[in-house]
Amino acid sequence: MGTIMATITIMTMRTGITAMLADAALHRLLAWTSPSYPVGGFTYSHGLETMVEQGRVRTAGDVAAYVEAVLARGGGWIDAVLFVHAWRTAGNEAAFDEIAELAAAFRGSSETALESRQQGSSFLTVTRKAWPHPALDAFAARHADRPIAHCAIMALACAAHAVPLVPALHGWLHAAAANLVSAGVRLVPLGQTDGQHALAALAAAMEAIAARALVTPLEDLGTAAPELELASLAHETLYTRLFRS
Repeated sequence: MGTIMATITIMTMRTGITAMLADAALHRLLAWTSPSYPVGGFTYSHGLETMVEQGRVRTAGDVAAYVEAVLARGGGWIDAVLFVHAWRTAGNEAAFDEIAELAAAFRGSSETALESRQQGSSFLTVTRKAWPHPALDAFAARHADRPIAHCAIMALACAAHAVPLVPALHGWLHAAAANLVSAGVRLVPLGQTDGQHALAALAAAMEAIAARALVTPLEDLGTAAPELELASLAHETLYTRLFRS
């Protein structure tokens, strides 16, 4: 009788834990993609400041088009594909480390490299303290002071904490888009409603980008957005700057 009751108790606990894990995973994802998560995303524009300075981005539609280019053909696209591969290899340290090293190197300018690496380092530091997990500690021990790409370390955290890949990827893309739209709202400047119009206009594009990233092999990975890279390079020598990239 005791064995039966113990089995029933364990099964009940497992059912409850499954439900709680789903809620906990959602909570983690929302926390990690929130503008309040202290990774410094608000300080970067990914070259958008240059385009505003040059008068090439003036409206909410222009901002949406720029952000879509980043996510569909520029650094955001690279991050999306690497996020997928990093999540899928999270259980294999050697395979994950290869993805992490590629992600840390895959940047077209020093400022976008700084953007990814600074946010990656901050994400790892904060997450290890607030949402600890042995996989994050092990990665930190293996990599010591080497550069860490934001997309790779967040993918590892999501996989380690049971955040499923598809919602994790959508969360990543939405956070990236929201940060850049917020930069555009401040730079142009635009109203908050215009910013929401830009995000709404990006919804369908992000759905398509996520679907494509899920099936893109590493050997097909690349960018096709030279103007974005040039904007980032030009940002390094702008006379006045509000953002770090």
